[in-house]
Amino acid sequence: MTIKALEKALLNSYEKELCYEKVQENWTEKNKTLGMCAITSLIVNDYFKGDIAKIKVDGISHYFNMINDSIVDLTAPQFNKKIEYQNYKIINREDILTEDTNNRYQKLKKKVIIFLLQEIDKEVNKCLLCKGLVEKFPNSNTVYLGKNNDIVLIGEAPANNGWRKSHMLWKDVNGKVLPSGVILQKLFDIIDRNIFETTFLESVKCYPIERKNLKTCSKNCKQIMEKQIEILQPTLIITLGEFPTRNILDFKFKKFQDVVGNIYEINGYKILPIYHPSPISPKSYKGNIPIFEKIR
Repeated sequence: MTIKALEKALLNSYEKELCYEKVQENWTEKNKTLGMCAITSLIVNDYFKGDIAKIKVDGISHYFNMINDSIVDLTAPQFNKKIEYQNYKIINREDILTEDTNNRYQKLKKKVIIFLLQEIDKEVNKCLLCKGLVEKFPNSNTVYLGKNNDIVLIGEAPANNGWRKSHMLWKDVNGKVLPSGVILQKLFDIIDRNIFETTFLESVKCYPIERKNLKTCSKNCKQIMEKQIEILQPTLIITLGEFPTRNILDFKFKKFQDVVGNIYEINGYKILPIYHPSPISPKSYKGNIPIFEKIR
């Protein structure tokens, strides 16, 4: 992720209803950043950390970001003047998050995430790294967003009879929940969660013609998967089975059962490997029960 990529996503996500109410009537497509400084500074802080700063411009509060001692102000174009930044103050996120600001921030963040993920999907469609190993199909959406992204599930690869044909998460073309989905929901019942409201993506984005290609395809897709995780910023990543686990952990392990049920921190993300919920796996349900009881 770069500042430039985030700025593009923001500019494509701004709309009048997200503008600060006191200047909302003055918002136009030609001045998209008007009234967006607070919610923009929060999103920049989400992805690039640093500090949020505040100054007065013509007596009005204006927010921007300080990252590595450099000023990053993506909403400066709303002003028809040069901004003097000398007298800024560093503030806490909580000082900005009024009810109105938080509502606007959440709406903008969701739009930004969707835009960024769509940009990644364009990369998937153009990718030829697995040519001859996979069956390409319309990957217009390789991430299914849940109610929030606190938990992200990472599967192995698109199933032959799953969403690549049905366009429905965990369901076949007739709308029937797949066996893996049935088992996973039983496990999610332990933590009072709904799999259909949980963000999901695959380690491999296209359909592998043969299962033996999973290892190669996983490696080829790793960079794409990492970009998607960076956009989603989950609190916990649950990997379903061996291939997505090997793809995301930064160390080698001999036996999958040696890492199952343990939580690892990789690049600031918590990773929890579980047995794949497929009914062909003898540990798909009973083997995973102690793991979900532990994280409940």
